[in-house]
Amino acid sequence: MSQIERIKQAIMEDPQNQHYTEQGIEPLFAAPKTARINIIGQAPGLKTQEAGLYWKDKSGDRLRDWLGVDENTFYKSGYFAVMPMDFYFPGHGKSGDLPPRPGFAEKWHSQLLHELPDIQLTLLIGQYAQAYYLHEKVSGKVTDRVRHYQDYLPEFFPLIHPSPRNQIWMAKNPWFESEVLLELKKRVKKIIGE
Repeated sequence: MSQIERIKQAIMEDPQNQHYTEQGIEPLFAAPKTARINIIGQAPGLKTQEAGLYWKDKSGDRLRDWLGVDENTFYKSGYFAVMPMDFYFPGHGKSGDLPPRPGFAEKWHSQLLHELPDIQLTLLIGQYAQAYYLHEKVSGKVTDRVRHYQDYLPEFFPLIHPSPRNQIWMAKNPWFESEVLLELKKRVKKIIGE
């Protein structure tokens, strides 16, 4: 059994996750040893959890478009790690999905990152990933972080969530597509050599 498989087993056996394990739900993450780009988002949505595959929804389609890669490259190349702030769907809230459970990333991310020696770029999608990894307040403006993405390079690249719900935000912030996504695609292409 590989160390990644041991970590996965430990996640499933953790009392915090028993509710999911008892239902046969496995944690959604990917940590191939060969990964060069790490994608850290909020938590899987219900659709992706039901599909048993991370970013397998409209948001995932848009994310792959932003990265300039197809599904095959995204899922099978071994270039992409996916470590959300919570590996399980946290449930529905009043205005969308609930936030990732506190303490989850603290417990598991460092163990997985230890097994990923070749990460060259980490995408931080949304407020929770950005607040945790950039050591900033969750209430901080995602728009400001994304607009000033250069401040966090070369290690981190903050992004908004690729949800279709963010179409209005994108229309109000045309610089995102013309500048930020252009730079993201360029960096991804350089890192994975395609």
